[in-house]
Amino acid sequence: MLERTPLFPHVIELNHQVRRRISCCVYLVYDDHEWALIDIGYDDAVEECVEVIRQLDFPFSKCKTIIASHADVDHIQGLAAARQILKTTVTCHPKTAKPLEAGDRLTTFAEIAAQNIHLDMPPVSVDHQVDDGDCIRVGNLELEVWHTPGHTDGQLSLRLDDLLFSGDNLFRDGCVGAIDAHHGSNIPDFIRSLERIRASDVEWLLPSHGPIFRKDNRLIDRTLARLEGYLHMADFGTCAVDWPLLDQWERELVEGKLPK
Repeated sequence: MLERTPLFPHVIELNHQVRRRISCCVYLVYDDHEWALIDIGYDDAVEECVEVIRQLDFPFSKCKTIIASHADVDHIQGLAAARQILKTTVTCHPKTAKPLEAGDRLTTFAEIAAQNIHLDMPPVSVDHQVDDGDCIRVGNLELEVWHTPGHTDGQLSLRLDDLLFSGDNLFRDGCVGAIDAHHGSNIPDFIRSLERIRASDVEWLLPSHGPIFRKDNRLIDRTLARLEGYLHMADFGTCAVDWPLLDQWERELVEGKLPK
């Protein structure tokens, strides 16, 4: 058996528990009666995650649900296998449910032909759909559901007291989850989600990748300023709202302006 090493009361992160990286961040939220997982990672991580849970002495029969923070393959490819092994349910946002149940390889980033990425995306039944303002009960604990779109349209964050399981909204270095139109990224939504996190009184952010960190509004401000710039850059294609250079070019065409 393994000695439990919670990061906070009622919260274990499986990579931290074994002191090496085996998956995306996989959070186990528990009390004396029930437990739940937030994300599971790739399919090849499921067996090891399940074995760690077994050695931590969490009965499989007490698993309330596996919550999918959003529909990206690196978070949810192993959902179908984990659901079957643990005999539990899957919970996600309604906009995440469709690609999960369809095994949609394009939306989930499992198929990126230009980079020779061709991953399986096993379809999985979704048992519970939750949206902003809902509550997921795990024993006597309550996870407050926040819908924080931007990285994907179905991205969830979950609040437990002064902790926020913040998904791919923000990482400790100020980076954010990949912005790509193919899986529902929306920069204005991303900005609103980060502004919501900034305005909140949560103290700790528990992201889906990398280390947990204390909420720092200066860090969020820098990230917001960068995303505001993305809104007007050709780099982000259809995720940008405009490209001011084209307006400038039109004016120069009308004026017959020559290159300098």
